This record gives sequence, C-alpha cells and structure tokens, in this order.
Amino acid sequence: MRPAISPGLAARLAGAGSVVAFTGAGVSAESGVPTFRGTEGIWVKFKPEELAHMGAFMKNPALVWEWYAHRKTIIAGIRPNAGHEALVGMERIIPRFAVITQNIDNLHRRAGSRTVYELHGNIERNYCMDCGKAYGNDLVLSAEGIPGCTQCGGLVRPDVVWFGEMLPADEWDAAVRAAEGADLFLSIGTSALVYPAASLPLIAQQAGAYLVEINPEPTPMTARTDEYLKGPSGTILPMLLAEMERARTER
Repeated sequence: MRPAISPGLAARLAGAGSVVAFTGAGVSAESGVPTFRGTEGIWVKFKPEELAHMGAFMKNPALVWEWYAHRKTIIAGIRPNAGHEALVGMERIIPRFAVITQNIDNLHRRAGSRTVYELHGNIERNYCMDCGKAYGNDLVLSAEGIPGCTQCGGLVRPDVVWFGEMLPADEWDAAVRAAEGADLFLSIGTSALVYPAASLPLIAQQAGAYLVEINPEPTPMTARTDEYLKGPSGTILPMLLAEMERARTER
C-alpha cells in the first residue's frame, strides 16, 4: 500500500527550488545489487571489511583484486530501477537538484542523473596509487593478475573509499553545501548509521530544509524527520515525481 502524500509535503513538492536526494544501499538493493556479505563460493570466508581495506590490499593485492573483479562484473550487469529514474525526472524540473549517494555502483549516473556527489567512490573508476592516472574497468578486468599503471608501472586500485579511509574532501564539501541549501531533503534507503554521511539529513534540517525519510523500515533518524514514508523507493519516488509534475503543470 502506498503512503499518502500529506498536504504539507505536497506544498513543498510543488514549491521547492532546491532538492537533495540522499541515497543509501536500499536504493541499489531494489536493482538487485548484492551486499556482498555471505555471497557464494570463496567469498563466504571473508568479511567485506577484511578485503576493502588498505592493509589487506598491500598484503595481498591479487586476492583483493579478484574480489573486486567479481563485484565489478556483477554490478556491470545490473540496471537502474524506477527509483533512480524518478530522481532523473526530478532533476529535469527542479531548478537546483543534487543526488548525494553512499553507493558505489554508479547506477545514478547510468540512469541519467547529472549532479551526483559520491561519498564512497565509484566502482567503475580506478587509479594508480603512485601517479594518480585514472582508469576505467576495461583495463583492470582484462589485466592478468594485479593491474599495473601503463604510465608509471604503479599499483592500480579501485576508486572507492575503504574501511578506515577518509571521505573525498571535495565530494563531502559539495554534499554539505547542497544539504545546507536545500528546501527539501529526501533521505532514501539509508540506514542512518554510517557517519559522517548520516549527519547530512540533520545538517539540512537545521539549515531549514523539510526532511523526508523514505525507507521500508524506520531507522534511528526516523523520529527526527518531518515526514516518514514507509515503503520501497522504487514505488514512492515515482509517486513524488508525479506530484511534482502535476503541481507544476497546474501553476
């Protein structure tokens, strides 16, 4: 059953000039992106935090790259869902719109979103640890063994944030600015447990944004939101987009 759009939310959907969509793993899960916890085969023996870590990479880069090649191959075959596509539609009609995502699967960009701040990196990108040269997945998936830089011979790694690493400063700063400037902030499919990213909805709210959470189940943030819409983002986001479009047509 779809949740109803309250009059207060309807008014904000109609008049918002700046909207931020903050997305987490729940949005990707609706496309079938696995969590990579408890996958079949050899990877059942490892926890992600034991592989997505600089120490593990320096100790055994071949093993870590084998895991990332497995992940990259799976994600390459997964498509954006109705929730991703609804956010693209919102960006077309809202004067200032941004996606801030904790996901690394690149599904927002593949769906067509243009302003995307990736707090945890992007699994379709890689770079040399020595000279910084950027690489797509073609090189690393075709390499025999450990991918090496064609420019300097250095070790190439995935362009994702590993456990224990800082968020990319430029992406974080841009995300904070977007949150502080939002009229409407949508927190979608995120557990609200991973900091500092989990502070963004409250940063937006404290700056004056109307805070809406979209999730199948409540989170630690739910009680502090202005509205909670219970359900999957692939159902609720198209409904919010339709309301935005209707309201703007009737102006």
